[in-house]
Amino acid sequence: MPARRDCIALLALACAAAAQAQSGTGLAPVTVQGTYQNAVGTSDAASQGVATSTLLQNRPTLRPAEILEFVPGLIVTQHSGDGKANQYFLRGFNLDHGTDFATWVDGVPVNMVSHAHGQGYTDLNFLLPELVERIAYQKGPYYASEGDFSSAGAAHIRLVDSLAGPLAQLAAGQRGYRRGLVAGSTALSTGTLLYAGEAASNDGPWTVPERFRRHNAVLRFSQAEGATRWSLTGMAYDARWNATDQIPLRAVEAGTIDRFGVVDPSDGGKSSRASLSWAWQRTLDEGGWLQANAYAVRSRLDLFSNFTYLLDHPADDAAANASGLQGDQFAQAERRRIVGGSASGRWHTHLAGREGFTGVGVQVRQDRLDPVGLFHTEARQRVATVQESRVRESSIGAWASNDTQWLPWLRSIAGVRHDRFDFDVASSIAGNSGARSASITSPKLSLVLGPWSRTEFFVNSGYGFHSNDARGTVATLAPREPTPVTPVTPLVRTRGSEVGVRTEAIEGLQSSLALWQLRLGSELVFSGDAGDTEPSRASRRSGIEWNNHWRVAPWLMLDADFAWSRARFTQADPAGDRVPGAPEKVASIGATVTGYGPWSGHLQLRYFGPRPLLEDDSRRSSSTTLAYLRIGYQATPRVQLTADVFNLFNRRASDIEYFYASRLAGEPLEGVEDLHFHPVEPRTLRLAVTARF
Repeated sequence: MPARRDCIALLALACAAAAQAQSGTGLAPVTVQGTYQNAVGTSDAASQGVATSTLLQNRPTLRPAEILEFVPGLIVTQHSGDGKANQYFLRGFNLDHGTDFATWVDGVPVNMVSHAHGQGYTDLNFLLPELVERIAYQKGPYYASEGDFSSAGAAHIRLVDSLAGPLAQLAAGQRGYRRGLVAGSTALSTGTLLYAGEAASNDGPWTVPERFRRHNAVLRFSQAEGATRWSLTGMAYDARWNATDQIPLRAVEAGTIDRFGVVDPSDGGKSSRASLSWAWQRTLDEGGWLQANAYAVRSRLDLFSNFTYLLDHPADDAAANASGLQGDQFAQAERRRIVGGSASGRWHTHLAGREGFTGVGVQVRQDRLDPVGLFHTEARQRVATVQESRVRESSIGAWASNDTQWLPWLRSIAGVRHDRFDFDVASSIAGNSGARSASITSPKLSLVLGPWSRTEFFVNSGYGFHSNDARGTVATLAPREPTPVTPVTPLVRTRGSEVGVRTEAIEGLQSSLALWQLRLGSELVFSGDAGDTEPSRASRRSGIEWNNHWRVAPWLMLDADFAWSRARFTQADPAGDRVPGAPEKVASIGATVTGYGPWSGHLQLRYFGPRPLLEDDSRRSSSTTLAYLRIGYQATPRVQLTADVFNLFNRRASDIEYFYASRLAGEPLEGVEDLHFHPVEPRTLRLAVTARF
């Protein structure tokens, strides 16, 4: 309790100091530079927006991927070691590790197709938050330029070309947290060179120390001449870790393991990523542009997990009692190369005597996996191959859209997109090899009415899709038990609509309200844990989102985002109609202090509501409410001190919960159905000193 009072007192002190420095000043303009960008007259939907750099730098993040929580209504959690991709939730979706939410960094896709662990796998551990310039986000399948994985939404993360000056940061925290960062930019005779390097480590609160080790490097050359800008960017990332996966509640209640304990101490992994990307853009007259990019990515992953312990291998009871290792551990491994690129343009046009813009674009991508596989392991040593495949997956998407201002208060955005995918799989299981192709066309239409009194109304509709894992599209045998299975549909159609309003009628306040719905033809996903495709029924989601960003004073901004959603299967089944894991209520409330005085700070409260864990809703997760706090002090013009506190109120909550059958040593052969959870980390303090030169 004293720690809680001290943290609150420190934030109050920061606010008071900033208020004293700024006394007598009026409200800030509606255009909120460095926070959420002014959107009236520029957005195509109420749920679209841009978060810019100053706000990004003032909010603490426990993990790099939490930067995506600047997308209102999006929740980022973890159910394993920090080196693994995070778990994401948005608009009634348990997005797993990224399916149905597309993420891009400087035009390079982050989602991985036909991934060893899950379709759309989105690992952002290679990202350095200090280099992020802005996040442009949108939700729903209403945008012709967005393709695979974007039905729930998309985020485009843009990095800076230069920094105000070189910086060095040293950070340390509880439970073995250490981080060092060096970054800067140099003006050359022909352009600007940006560089950054990071080394970080963390043990966490776990009984078996996580020993997370992460290294990142970024090197970018950029040049701007008149209306033309181009850049060449190289990025490299490497990590390794031990993992404490979700654990069974019964073992904690019986005292067999601690709340932060582990069942299989040999779980963990290692991953790496290297990329080279080129981007070019030319601004045309009257707001048009031409742009192109190309990229190459090389990545690898070795992931060791055990969620059922001794359910599939009960004969290992004796070994488990002797060593603590469990018999159901499996490895998911892949070696991947990606090449791709895009070209697009937007220019001023006239349609039926009305002014507007027309845009066209094309996107290509090829993934080569040599190989991708699922293996039975013990203590990270391979015992047997469940399935190993060589995969070639290629896609091409072409799109066109027209944005026309028909009347001073009426604008339309009409678009269409066509995508083609080609799959080629050579599997260690002969019945699971083959080639397949599929195409899909997705029309879009949006209407924007207004503005009236700085208020706009939006009507949006469109079709989208997500691809399924290449292995599932040709598989005829289940990998674990060679029983017949039916190949899945390569491309699953989605259909969404939304009505909304956005207003800046009150000085300093940006507010938006959106009512939306989204239908999926099927929730088919490839299960990397099982090695095959698990089909599910068609579904429908609907909800309401209310987002608010209020510049109360030049030194204080308040944020309040609320989301309610409903997810149901639309095909009858005795099992029930609930979609397991689908979030129903999400809320985020924050206060950001950025003054002319030496103090700055941020307090964030995030609520992640209960979710059905089974289709009949007989089991539900608990809710999770967390608070983060950052206090910054500008000790000198060049030196800043920062204190971050995560889980400020030290809540005993879960990052994520599941309900399924597992088996511990000595339990019945059929296992025990139980709640399995991954706890949030306890209150954690991290201190940093940043020097700018």
